[in-house]
Amino acid sequence: MRRSDDDTAGPNGAGRPAGAARAAGAARPDGTGRHGAWGVIAVVLLIGVHLVRGGTEEISAEGPPQPLAAAAPDGARAAAVGLPASVPDPLPPSTPVGVRVPAVRIDAPVTEVGLDADGWIEAPPPEDDRLAGWFSGAVTPGERGTAVVVGHVDTPDGRAVFYDLGAVGKGHRVEIARRDGRTAVFTVYGVEVVPKDAFPAERVYGDAGAPELRLITCGGTFTEANGYEGNVVVSARLTEVR
Repeated sequence: MRRSDDDTAGPNGAGRPAGAARAAGAARPDGTGRHGAWGVIAVVLLIGVHLVRGGTEEISAEGPPQPLAAAAPDGARAAAVGLPASVPDPLPPSTPVGVRVPAVRIDAPVTEVGLDADGWIEAPPPEDDRLAGWFSGAVTPGERGTAVVVGHVDTPDGRAVFYDLGAVGKGHRVEIARRDGRTAVFTVYGVEVVPKDAFPAERVYGDAGAPELRLITCGGTFTEANGYEGNVVVSARLTEVR
């Protein structure tokens, strides 16, 4: 399943760059910018919207891996799924430069992405399908709060950076290399597919009271008319700093 160059109809049919994500009502309740609480933010990723046959890389007819029913619990319940009772102290801000998920062989550089003039989260540059994007409107990975890293699932030429994200499981580790030389290591406690038209923004992005991370790409049912109908969301909590 691959994304065509002319991707994407938004919720009302308006064209949007592939990989864009909508952030509506993103004002922080405490007025503190990206370090404030997320509040209720409606986000719809539009990554991998059209099926394109051909290309240079073989892809399974079933499309990218999809997670089993392993929904993320609320942050307060995360400890019940095998996370340590205590977590490292939050880190100071530092831009992420790389993301690794050794269990599924994801290893990619990270660039900064923001919002465009229409309030859509910009996708990583389409010419580099192995690049992930950290949303700069959120905290940096390792800070207290919820950091967000997005990536394409596929392209017209084949698999992209987060093609195997749906194969991540509870207990897997996500390593974020930071510009300050530290590596923030997160342990996965939830993997799920959520519908784009009913995205649980408060649960996904809400401040869990500890440093958390979300990795997001497209997933779920795919149709040529509507593309992917859901998002794969990986939820993880900081458990180590190296």
